[in-house]
Amino acid sequence: MSKIKVVQIGCGKMSKYTMRYVLEKGGEIVGAYDINPKVIGKDISKIIGLRNPIGVAVSDVKTLDATIKKTKANVAIVTTMSLMSDLYDVLMICAKNGINAITTCEEAFYPWNSSEKLTKAIDKVAKEHNCTIAGSGYQDVYWGNLITTICGSTHKITKIKGKSSYNVEDYGIALAEVHGAGLTLKEFDKQIAAADNISDEERNALIKKGEFLPSYMWNVNGWLASQLGLHVTRQTQKCVPQTYKTDLKSSTLGLTIPKGNATGMSAVVTTTTKEGIVIESECIGKVYGPDEFDCNEWTVYGEPDTTVVVNRPATVELTCATIVNRLPDVIKAPAGYYTTEKMERSHFHIQF
Repeated sequence: MSKIKVVQIGCGKMSKYTMRYVLEKGGEIVGAYDINPKVIGKDISKIIGLRNPIGVAVSDVKTLDATIKKTKANVAIVTTMSLMSDLYDVLMICAKNGINAITTCEEAFYPWNSSEKLTKAIDKVAKEHNCTIAGSGYQDVYWGNLITTICGSTHKITKIKGKSSYNVEDYGIALAEVHGAGLTLKEFDKQIAAADNISDEERNALIKKGEFLPSYMWNVNGWLASQLGLHVTRQTQKCVPQTYKTDLKSSTLGLTIPKGNATGMSAVVTTTTKEGIVIESECIGKVYGPDEFDCNEWTVYGEPDTTVVVNRPATVELTCATIVNRLPDVIKAPAGYYTTEKMERSHFHIQF
């Protein structure tokens, strides 16, 4: 394969890893974009932490549509927001310019069960311009392929249960706010939890209109069901605020969260299937106290029961490494919005 040419969209905390990983694997950064005036105009070496300039300056994302095709990039890495509604314009620009794109956007991992209308629109344009759009990251391996691999060694499955936690401080302000970090419990109930106190019919109507707010596991459960060939009959979610015993300072939010206020949330998604297998997954995203750390634990119940636990995963680095290792897969995948459960499992690449 010739050298992979990459455009980085979003030059915040995640990009310092994705761009460095691309360069170290022999790829080339041919463009970078952001909305932050403090970043625009800087050579990307300043973001990555390299001494020598690379010769690529961060451009204003407002110029993306007019300039991205000129970069002659093979693929764009998008590390910005967490919802399809927030990424729609950027992903559509990539699609209509014929640029493959992969994003860390959590909903983008499997948006068919939460933002079908937007996903279909991107899918149509991507097919027309012969490029692929996909979502990946930590969940691709640690909430997805790791679990289905265990399922591949199981004779009979009755339930899949997962629990994963992560520090929202590591991912930027957009993700922290989506988790309700910093809200009072009353505000959390009104702005976050209340959205799930609805009937199945109301939820389905919101999904059809593109107004549903999925927790991260909502899309993970859909991904798992799709790869395992299961047919979903019902899916629900419940969001519960997390608190801490003392005040917590958040550098990402730029404030101190008072004791008793929400530091983030736990979201539990329960999926029932026609085959009788239940998928119950919980993600806990919050501002950590000094005694808290990332953990990932999944159990496949059946014959036999199997549990896998990953303590203290380097979630940010694993997310970025997965994105970069997925670049060849996205480039060679069929055109359209093509989710990763249909691709080969993520492979390690020494060099591209």
